[in-house]
Amino acid sequence: MGERKGTNKYYPPDYDPKAGGLNKFLGTHALRERARKIHMGILIIRFEMPYNIWCEGCKNHIGMGVRYNAEKKKIGMYYSTPVYQFRMKCHLCDNHFEIKTDPGNLDYVIVSGARRQENRWDPTQNGQVVPEDKETSKRLFDDAMFKLEHGVGDEGTAKKVNPALGRLINRNHTAWKDDFAANSALRAQFRVKKKEMKAKERIDNALLKKTGLEIALVPEHEDDIKLASLLNMKPTKTAAENQQIIRKKISMLPSTPKTLTKAALGISRTSTAATSLVADYNSSEEELS
Repeated sequence: MGERKGTNKYYPPDYDPKAGGLNKFLGTHALRERARKIHMGILIIRFEMPYNIWCEGCKNHIGMGVRYNAEKKKIGMYYSTPVYQFRMKCHLCDNHFEIKTDPGNLDYVIVSGARRQENRWDPTQNGQVVPEDKETSKRLFDDAMFKLEHGVGDEGTAKKVNPALGRLINRNHTAWKDDFAANSALRAQFRVKKKEMKAKERIDNALLKKTGLEIALVPEHEDDIKLASLLNMKPTKTAAENQQIIRKKISMLPSTPKTLTKAALGISRTSTAATSLVADYNSSEEELS
């Protein structure tokens, strides 16, 4: 709505055509607030993030397609193509990051304040179609023989990949021939998975409520289950603790027993050694008397 103020049909009664256009007469710009830094060569635009990045200020992830009010300025030329740089503020913190265009590689380059999430790969490694470089495109435009040879190579490549493309088309047609049945199967799988997720969420909430924690629980892994079972089988007391308990019990026992029996001394009534000892004792008493 602000841009229409400078292009409407209304002219005030005190308008003087000698002052120039209506914007000049009112001392405003046609772009209004977007042109408040136009004297510095900066224009405020709506910039859309070209790829996923990580903010260096708050370390948060910013997805591709997020839009910002950015300061656009021209910083150079690539042959006859201008190079622009955009400066914007992170919506999650006070950090600013700058991104500039790269006409040579048809890409955007982060200058400062952020780092790119690497999702780039070589298309030749996974069999994708690789676009022609500038040198090849120039030769195709100027050299007729090279264009003919290039076309023959393209026909050979097409014949080579045609069977694989046919198999993919047939597989896709078989899988989605009955779209209603395929959709029903997908929805049934989703319902089962949704029930499992809700049951797991109830268990996690009960555990968090019981322990009084306020953290997000990670999914349970098989290794965690095995480790927990091993911890349950582990004895509650270590060998050193058991040895200390035994020593304490021994130290609490009396040094000498209250009653002394033959069994405690190792004397047996049926043993001949005990009989001879008693006879020797009696004979010694008679001699003393």
